[in-house]
Amino acid sequence: MIRFSSPKILPEPGRGTAPNLFQGGVVEGPLGQVVAYRGVAKPTPQTPCPTPSPSTTATRGPPSRTGEDMLHTELFASADDASGAALALAFAHQPDDHRPWLWVQDKTAIRQSGRPYRPGLPPSLRHRLIHVAADKAQDALFALEEGLRCRDLAFVVGEIAGNPAALDFTASRRLSLVSSRHGVPLWLVRLAARHDLGSARMRWDVASAPSPPPQWNTQGPGDPRWQADLFRAHKFQPGQWMLGHDGQHEALHAFEGGHGSPDHGGVVPDAAAGSLEAGQRSA
Repeated sequence: MIRFSSPKILPEPGRGTAPNLFQGGVVEGPLGQVVAYRGVAKPTPQTPCPTPSPSTTATRGPPSRTGEDMLHTELFASADDASGAALALAFAHQPDDHRPWLWVQDKTAIRQSGRPYRPGLPPSLRHRLIHVAADKAQDALFALEEGLRCRDLAFVVGEIAGNPAALDFTASRRLSLVSSRHGVPLWLVRLAARHDLGSARMRWDVASAPSPPPQWNTQGPGDPRWQADLFRAHKFQPGQWMLGHDGQHEALHAFEGGHGSPDHGGVVPDAAAGSLEAGQRSA
């Protein structure tokens, strides 16, 4: 049985209690009350930022958010933090797309990592979230497939824990075919799972990385960073990146060692002029 539920909306944190939205875990308010169970994304401006010029854009940035190769992506992550879901949203979020989006979790994923915390989402995503809590992985896969058939959804995020028997290669292939047929991107987060057979066009290993020191407030949380290992891709060369926001533009960039300026090359050995930027694919 699938239970459709709305994420529990808790009071907005007061001054001095704002959670680190990329660290996950439980955050307590001044009176000991829980004000956040998990954080998944950094609030972004209501209007999209201007497109950075080629001179300031990292040439080794994350994959394009459009195209067939990004329709079905798997991210393997620990269940101890929200790194997988956070990076999935960072990839999927497009400020100019105002359609609803779907987040599906099975019972084990909810128990290990918690439910989405709506006030921790980017403002443009908070009130468009449709959350599905499934008892079993089989029910979660059904909900994901049905969501991918709906072209009115901007994207679909799924969280499934471990390696359930229901999520075999056949089930993975079904998700890929439905996503490709209807053009709805799927970001499937595999919590505490081992690498198994799957048909996702891209498969990542994701982990949280230390944030750089904030530019203005040294006591505040820094911009988020993820250590991302693309170990399988159909049309891109696998490699390792330190991904994160550059502090100026609400877009993902690759960084050297997780700090400093965006990395402008040399992230993937022998990649020549190819990159994972939109329209620039490795040979």
